[in-house]
Amino acid sequence: MSVTMTERAATHVGKALAQRGKGVGLRLGVRTAGCSGMAYRLEYVDDLADDDSVFESHGVKIVVDPKSLAYLDGTELDFVREGLNEGFKFNNPNVKDECGCGESFHV
Repeated sequence: MSVTMTERAATHVGKALAQRGKGVGLRLGVRTAGCSGMAYRLEYVDDLADDDSVFESHGVKIVVDPKSLAYLDGTELDFVREGLNEGFKFNNPNVKDECGCGESFHV
């Protein structure tokens, strides 16, 4: 099982962690929400739980809880700029369908 991020995403997260002044990495998870069933959750990690899975890409740690890992296995996190908009893009091979606005998905 693995979760990765592109170099561009790692650079963005690394800068944000440095500005924040603390944190061991970025937590990636899923929660029940939206019209398709699940939504991604991102937050900084200050402390690791005993059952967390930790992956590293380009020097940045990605932390995933055990319940989310089954839905996120193989996911690559990217950071994209499209015109004036920028944000994270989730390349998740487990997704079978997404809602029209792209905020939620189901596997």
